[in-house]
Amino acid sequence: MQRSHNQVPFEKGDKGGRKKLAKKRSFARQYYITYINKTMSIDFNAYKDNYLEEVQRSIAFIGKSADYFIKMKAQFLVNLAQRYLDDTSILNALDVGCGIGLTDSYVISSFGELHAIDIAEDLLRKAAQNNSSAHYHIYNGNVFPFPDNTFDLVFTIGVMHHIPPVDWENFVQEMYRVTKKGGIAIVFEHNPYNPLTRLAVKRCKFDADAVLLRKNTVKKLFNRRLLLLEQGYLFFFPFCNTMISCLENKLKWLPLGAQYYVAGKKM
Repeated sequence: MQRSHNQVPFEKGDKGGRKKLAKKRSFARQYYITYINKTMSIDFNAYKDNYLEEVQRSIAFIGKSADYFIKMKAQFLVNLAQRYLDDTSILNALDVGCGIGLTDSYVISSFGELHAIDIAEDLLRKAAQNNSSAHYHIYNGNVFPFPDNTFDLVFTIGVMHHIPPVDWENFVQEMYRVTKKGGIAIVFEHNPYNPLTRLAVKRCKFDADAVLLRKNTVKKLFNRRLLLLEQGYLFFFPFCNTMISCLENKLKWLPLGAQYYVAGKKM
């Protein structure tokens, strides 16, 4: 009988080898069921009125407000855009997975036009109330509702860990598709290597379906499409001043920050 390419040969009576292989296959099946084939089960519309409060509850042990981290990421995003794009005041930007528009409140004045999408219609209504000059659009979870090459800047903050891993590839492809040539795409995500981040995720009700992904996973997805510009870890310290900012910048290589970012350019 001809052996298939993926069959592992065993000597006669090699029960130990068969058991090991069976164990590996069982683990692989369980991994697929638990992570790869996982579907998003959280109804974010249920959190339209207490979204920020739930985030705050999950990180209360840190001793800093959720708004502090939102503001810091927003400032980092604007600074990064200013480093690689000419005049950010005329940029057309897209926030993917905007929620109730908390980040948008801090970045909207820095960009020429801000669009945002989310799968939760109630959150979008709340976001529109919070940011009347932004443009909010419903998203079907598969295809971004825009033509190719629409935006100078496409960013997503803390969204990919809610997306089933089988859809990560398509999600980044959509980011790439709607980014203009010469534009940049940026992903901010939780760092699974940070124990406090894992604790915060565990405490957050709408992170019950979260699958944390490593920076290298996002980097590989970017490398298939985009020229990598920057990557690094953020939030080593729960406070900020000039000295801490300099130190944080020097520690970006260290995989212990609470979050990370990956930025790429469409060539």
